[in-house]
Amino acid sequence: MEDRFSSNFFIRKSRSKKSNKCDIYLRITANGKRSDMSINRKIDHNQWNKRSSRVMGRNHDADMVNRYMDMITSKLNKIHQRLKDDEEYITSSRIMQEFNSGGKQTKLMLKEFKKHNVGVDLLIGRDISKSTAKRYWTCYSHIKQFIDEVFKEDDYRFQDIDYEFIKKFELFLKTVRNCNHNSALKYINNFKKIIRIALANQWMERDPFYNYKVQFEAVEREYLNAEEIDILYNKELHFDRLKVVRDMFVFSCYTGLAYSDVEKLSKSDITIGIDGKQWININRTKTKTRSSIPLLPIAKDILNRYAYDPQVIKTDRLIPVFSNQKSNAYLKEIAMLCGITKPLTTHLARHTFATTVTLTNGVPIETVSKMLGHKSLRTTQHYAKIVDRKVSDDMKILEEKLKIQSDKQKIKQ
Repeated sequence: MEDRFSSNFFIRKSRSKKSNKCDIYLRITANGKRSDMSINRKIDHNQWNKRSSRVMGRNHDADMVNRYMDMITSKLNKIHQRLKDDEEYITSSRIMQEFNSGGKQTKLMLKEFKKHNVGVDLLIGRDISKSTAKRYWTCYSHIKQFIDEVFKEDDYRFQDIDYEFIKKFELFLKTVRNCNHNSALKYINNFKKIIRIALANQWMERDPFYNYKVQFEAVEREYLNAEEIDILYNKELHFDRLKVVRDMFVFSCYTGLAYSDVEKLSKSDITIGIDGKQWININRTKTKTRSSIPLLPIAKDILNRYAYDPQVIKTDRLIPVFSNQKSNAYLKEIAMLCGITKPLTTHLARHTFATTVTLTNGVPIETVSKMLGHKSLRTTQHYAKIVDRKVSDDMKILEEKLKIQSDKQKIKQ
């Protein structure tokens, strides 16, 4: 590991033309970068020895200033040695920060963020999904680039993070990283967890998020209508890879399962429900909440279709699946073959279950929420606009009935 470190003192003339005094500055240089700061001492220009970087003379004032600079040099050497012993990456700003904190070891945000993410990786498949862990690493990458490009630093102290830091990070995400509004705020929320950890450990005194408001924008959720589902399900496909992905997608349309839940679905997840019929009973990968879903006929047919598939038999899974990335790529190909212009993704199937398959057909939103495994009904209400369409259809039926009744009354009269 590269380790070049030095410290020295120099003077700067006062900005006041009337004063002959000069400010003494400290300069720290480490691995090619330097940081300067005033030590809050002044001397006459003629008293400074540039070669020795000390005050000339044997009087009391000169002796006090020289002793103070010796003390600073000693502290800097100790801080440098401690960082070196801990195999930390040494920068001039890091040493300066340690010195200004009174020699106390300060907590650095990127270092602790990385530790957090390593811990999260260990919980993948237990308490955390792989996609959630990946998002934390992406957030770490974004904020590391932000600190490097905006502050020209390798890391940043928790105690220096404030409201302005967060607003600048949000702007960086939207401009440099080209994130849309909601994506940027999701990364901000990831970062907020790291701040909560720092506050809990008393690594920082104030919560920089105190006056920061997160307001997500409403998003139009795409879904397939009944006609599009039929076209997709009945389309003659000539490649096995496309057939498998199509069937997995349609299965999700009739169960509401996310890709990660379909991927891990096994025979033990199929149980006999209170009605004596087959149900899916799983804990959702993302939220760990319980999902109980009666198997509809089309979903049963798809499971039966793959009952003797070699991959299913070998892995004890119910449906053979490709990776999420490959599945989404194949779905785009399938959409073109079916003449569907909507952007097909594995998650769009879940939206289709919530809207076209359930809510549109009169299933109460509370029941849909339970089957989707949502923790809050508010999450399910993102799909509630479809209920308005159902109300409209029902009211048309009512309108027809009232018209018939009115016509009958007229005939009697």
